[in-house]
Amino acid sequence: MDAPKNDQNVVTVDVHAAKDLLNSSGYCYLDVRSVEDFNKSHVLNAHNVPYMFITEEGLVKNPDFVGQVAAICKSEDHLIVACNRGGRSLPACVDLLDSGFKHIVNMGGGYSTWVDAGFAGNQPAEELKTSCKFRP
Repeated sequence: MDAPKNDQNVVTVDVHAAKDLLNSSGYCYLDVRSVEDFNKSHVLNAHNVPYMFITEEGLVKNPDFVGQVAAICKSEDHLIVACNRGGRSLPACVDLLDSGFKHIVNMGGGYSTWVDAGFAGNQPAEELKTSCKFRP
């Protein structure tokens, strides 16, 4: 396996490039926000695997994150990874790359930027954005 990755090894694209990849290049959208935020609103046909959980001890990383992604995606799949604003998706990308996933792209700005760009449909943007306890 290659040397461990860091966030400098992660390709980040803006929401416009991400939308183009989803529409034309066979990429899948991996939403790493909480289940509650995902259920409120998400990109069509997205997969949801939370990267972090709120516990009594505070915010903790999902210890089964990579395994849960591997259960629904192959290491050769092309994935766009996003959270609400970008704070969780970048380390999620690093973990996936470190685990052998090959085609991982981080969506800069996260789902909030997707909504701001008008890609989330016809509901008012403030209704679609998460109230997100995870501010990253």
